[in-house]
Amino acid sequence: MKKILVILDGIVAKNLMQRIVETNTGENYYDIVYVNDAIVPEQKLSNVTFYKFDPTSKSKLAMVLDKNIHTEVLIVLNSKDEMLSVIENIKSHKHNLQMNILDYWNLELEDPYVNVYKGIEVLANGMVERLPNIPVVAQNIGLKHGEIMEIRIPFGSSYAYRYIGSIEQKNWRIFALYRNEKLEDLKPSLILKPNDTILVIGEPKVLMQVYSAIGKTRGQFPMPFGHNLYLYLDLYLMKKHRVEKAVHEAKYLHKYLKNRKLVIRITRPTTVGIMNFIKEQFRDDESVIINIDYHCLGFRKIRKMDFKKLDIGMMMLTSEMFKNKEIANELANTKVPLFKLGREPIGATKNTLIVLNDTKSYEQISPIVFDVSSQLKTKTKIFDMDPVGFDDKSKLLDHFENLSKIFSQKIEVISCDKNPIRQLRKEQNILQILPLKKSMFQKRFSWNFIYTNSDLISFDMAKYNQLLIPIIED
Repeated sequence: MKKILVILDGIVAKNLMQRIVETNTGENYYDIVYVNDAIVPEQKLSNVTFYKFDPTSKSKLAMVLDKNIHTEVLIVLNSKDEMLSVIENIKSHKHNLQMNILDYWNLELEDPYVNVYKGIEVLANGMVERLPNIPVVAQNIGLKHGEIMEIRIPFGSSYAYRYIGSIEQKNWRIFALYRNEKLEDLKPSLILKPNDTILVIGEPKVLMQVYSAIGKTRGQFPMPFGHNLYLYLDLYLMKKHRVEKAVHEAKYLHKYLKNRKLVIRITRPTTVGIMNFIKEQFRDDESVIINIDYHCLGFRKIRKMDFKKLDIGMMMLTSEMFKNKEIANELANTKVPLFKLGREPIGATKNTLIVLNDTKSYEQISPIVFDVSSQLKTKTKIFDMDPVGFDDKSKLLDHFENLSKIFSQKIEVISCDKNPIRQLRKEQNILQILPLKKSMFQKRFSWNFIYTNSDLISFDMAKYNQLLIPIIED
């Protein structure tokens, strides 16, 4: 749940507080700082805490800021001087905390962390929309049932840093995107970023589900890629114990991830015993679909056929599948996450781990890291290691630290000048999350010491379970 600090005083405060009560969904915690008792509602809410003091008091405001990890602040005050004082006090204590302020004085604030809502303009626009021959808001267009909606991408959303072509859009479509108050040229390779505003069209009920999914910052994976998990088993290439382990691991992920169905695709079946074992594991489980290929159709044809109709959000394969040339060629161009099953049991996983590399790739996968970690109930560990000492990843680390606050998760950052791969090999019971890159599937020499890219060397390891997230590459 998000924790929001609300600072209220003045003529708008009481009505705003009432709106917070009326629209309360239980998805947020509110810390309310107020001066006048008149704004306190009669209805008491379990997710609202009130603090009565002068918000310009730096020490008292610091006490509230230190008590909880707030994702953002809403400030409505009756005095320009008080507003500026409160903003300055918050900035001095939490410099990167997002603030939303109601401005009646045409304040000139050049700060990326302060969103200014011009009170007079809001009132004027609301009145103008009631006049004839004036463009109206989207809810009054078409069937007037809400089939057009504006959605802001919040920081930490599982939809942030996803390219539009990778987002499943069934019964709805993104038809416009605004960034920095400019209309962007919409294309499948365009990446959604925090604070982007998208216009969507579709069935009203579907749009409400999309709005809810975009607004949530946890418990969404494998969305927005798809709703179902997919385990591919080529029994001809796999030993019995590897098949049994893959089935158990898929069963575990199906239990803990927020997917709808688990699809098990079996090709080139071998013995009756192993087939009976797989079927017995999911007897009477209506959420599991087992499809068997008796005709050796090949991975490419099977994948194309299944992905077209089964709404796949993540594909699971054992490490030996990645060594098969036909399969590897297909996986290099996939648009859904790949879960590479290693030798360690997933149920024993204690840490979700990432080894920082290039900023662009790891920024794209960052929301998924915390989403998966929250669902599997693991800690997040970050290796920030640069033996050469030339690569500054401070901005990328700040990005992960900001996300950790939104997901209410603590992260362990290990920064040093040691070799990250040597340190990685010492780890046990981890799930490593990596960006999915085409270079991972290209032929490489068998000796790793000539490579310096930690993503490629990590990918070649078979010990750890790895989650590979599709990204847009240069």
